[in-house]
Amino acid sequence: MHDIVIIGGGPAGLTAGLYARRNGKSAVILEKAGFGGQIAYSPKVENYPGFYEISGSSLAEKMTEQVISQNVDVEIEYATAIEKTEEGFAVKTEDGNTFLGKAVIIATGVKHRMLGIPGEEELIGNGISFCAVCDGDFYRGKSVAVIGGGNSALQEALLLSDICQKVTVIQNLPTFTGEPALSEQLSKKANVQSIFSARVVDFTRADGALKEVVYETDGKEEKLPVDGAFVAIGLIPENEAFSALVKLNDYGYVESTEACLTNTDGIFVAGDCRTKSIRQVTTATADGATAALAACRYIDSLS
Repeated sequence: MHDIVIIGGGPAGLTAGLYARRNGKSAVILEKAGFGGQIAYSPKVENYPGFYEISGSSLAEKMTEQVISQNVDVEIEYATAIEKTEEGFAVKTEDGNTFLGKAVIIATGVKHRMLGIPGEEELIGNGISFCAVCDGDFYRGKSVAVIGGGNSALQEALLLSDICQKVTVIQNLPTFTGEPALSEQLSKKANVQSIFSARVVDFTRADGALKEVVYETDGKEEKLPVDGAFVAIGLIPENEAFSALVKLNDYGYVESTEACLTNTDGIFVAGDCRTKSIRQVTTATADGATAALAACRYIDSLS
């Protein structure tokens, strides 16, 4: 049995493992795919303290190496359920394995909703992005598209309009679904155009990078030359498997405050998978530290 079982190997989960070990607790991190989470897909990170510039994959690698050096166990396992036991909790995995812990930290992150276009994932980091705060500066003075029409898309477009030569917002509905105030702000931007009732159907490439966004409107196919495209059609948390023990909001996020507590004693939550207003790598690592320290205090209270 470990003291803490951490579900998710992104920045939040890795930081939680580091802080658990620094506080004398044993920990195992279960990651279903690759350590580093969403940050691993970013070609360049310039907003993480201590690094003027670093690739997301390199940052993820450094984080992983650090927790391993602290004797945190890491396993490639897909956690599918949490069960309460007499001694704590049992985390079940898709491969049929069980990891026992006195406490659990859920740090499953989120995944960006994709358009479902063939080859779309290969363009992530090669023209397709999801975060203007993270990647917008790579397109300074260039032309970009924002795909979506909700609050997130409008906010992305507003931010990009301040640094890009041209921003084209492509919405598949006749109007924006975001707040009217955001729509009004966007309409006043001279370098922003909006295309409504348009469905993105393909991307064209040149030397492996994005060249054009292909969309259909009024039954006609059009091509929009761009340097980059920001897909802003929503985020998907992956918490449903744990809903028997932790309360989720209407969007599937674990309900929690900045204290990273859940409605079940002994289960904590960290990072993008919880209810919060800002989802950045720095806030994820902060959550990881907060959740780990809270879990350590909980375990100490049991003795």
